[in-house]
Amino acid sequence: MTIALGVEALETAEPVLSDVEMYRLGLEASTGGDHGIFDLITAHKWFNLAAMQGNLEARAYRAELAKEMTAEEIAEAQKLAREYLATHRAKNN
Repeated sequence: MTIALGVEALETAEPVLSDVEMYRLGLEASTGGDHGIFDLITAHKWFNLAAMQGNLEARAYRAELAKEMTAEEIAEAQKLAREYLATHRAKNN
């Protein structure tokens, strides 16, 4: 039964964004984007996810952001990244 639920969840999961898309979302959150709202936790999440896919620029930005964040904020960003991965699947090419 657990396997069936896992397969069902995978089939209904949204596709994972590309590293470039994640990097751009990180930039938008870290600079305030069009709305001027800075969100370092969300930025760290996107940079972390992009870095996991091999994006070197995202890795550098994530490291810079981490210097400005508390341990609790980083932990929250990492939790959000794990949640994203749990609810998304790789795109079919």
